[in-house]
Amino acid sequence: MMQGRVRRILCFAPTLGDGGADRVLLMLLKGLDRRRIAPSLALNRIAGPFVEDVPRDVPIHELGAPRLLLAAPALARRMQRDDPDIVFSMHGGSNVIACAAHALARSRARLVLSERSSLVREDRSAMRRFLEPRAKRIAYRRANLVTAVSHGVAGDLAAILGLVREKIEVVYNPMVDDELVARSTEPVDHPWLVPSSRIPVVLAVGRLVDIKDYPTLLRAFARVVAVHPARLIVLGDGPRRQELAALTRTIGIHDAVDFRGFDKNPFRFMVRTSVFLHASRAEGLPGAMIQAMACGLPVVATDCDFGPREVIARPGRDGFLVPVGDEAGLARHVLELLADPVLARRVSDDAKVSSARFASAAILTQYEDALLGSEEPHVREIPRKRQSD
Repeated sequence: MMQGRVRRILCFAPTLGDGGADRVLLMLLKGLDRRRIAPSLALNRIAGPFVEDVPRDVPIHELGAPRLLLAAPALARRMQRDDPDIVFSMHGGSNVIACAAHALARSRARLVLSERSSLVREDRSAMRRFLEPRAKRIAYRRANLVTAVSHGVAGDLAAILGLVREKIEVVYNPMVDDELVARSTEPVDHPWLVPSSRIPVVLAVGRLVDIKDYPTLLRAFARVVAVHPARLIVLGDGPRRQELAALTRTIGIHDAVDFRGFDKNPFRFMVRTSVFLHASRAEGLPGAMIQAMACGLPVVATDCDFGPREVIARPGRDGFLVPVGDEAGLARHVLELLADPVLARRVSDDAKVSSARFASAAILTQYEDALLGSEEPHVREIPRKRQSD
């Protein structure tokens, strides 16, 4: 590619839903330097809560395939029509589609993929766990670069897919910016968060799906309220909502839990609550955890593959980690924070310092360099995948 001209990039995603990848894609569409990159967006369906937030200078194209698996021909036609300099696929679940479309279009565009979670996850069907790594092992050979959101995910790409290290670039999610700070000051209409309330509130953020392991989180919270008065607000929606609400009744915490649903501005909750609780069994790089730390909210989380250990860099100082499924450990650290304001303040201060590693400005530059290929990818030492807890 010629230096000095604006490169046209076509970004591809299924929708702009409520997941972390969708938030990051929106941040990229807003933050990419228009002197270097002119973005457009191809969605299989123009749907999701973030569609209305896409910048006005970003054209949105709907592919309209009946299923995502059938979207490759329509995406290939879009590539042929637009002839972009770069094609960027943001979701691990749609990357093979992007590779197939790139081949069908016989595109000469630079192809960059983003891998956002561990490649073999227990919440996926046995068929998918068998087929997906094999499909990616073939398809990803076509990519010029694969960005990984954490060193753990990068390790998966090297070990499971056999990608050469030079094709892998670790680029953290750009999660902390001035907008986060500004939006955290917006009001919250919730009776548990009025200044006069003396009962601390624990916060959980994430989709209500199996991999987030809300049953362990709720049982941990039940242990907390058995010792210390507290309430729990859950921001997120998903297929397990009714089942989880039923569990709160079964274990006797129904009156202390509010399933608030998805909220585009969780930051205003983060600055008004006491502890952030996270119980996932697998991650890539948990963005809500980073943003909670940036808001000064102490974090108690499971040490799952991958991401939490890269976010909480000094366990016991800038947050707490426990083994996956350890409801007693989660409860113990929550209770320590609720009982000791000095400890909570120290963890809050250290968390803010740690979260600075995920400042958007620097990471957006890394993303731009990865997309443009203006630098050789950094070859970093990639740790081996840790044994399951």
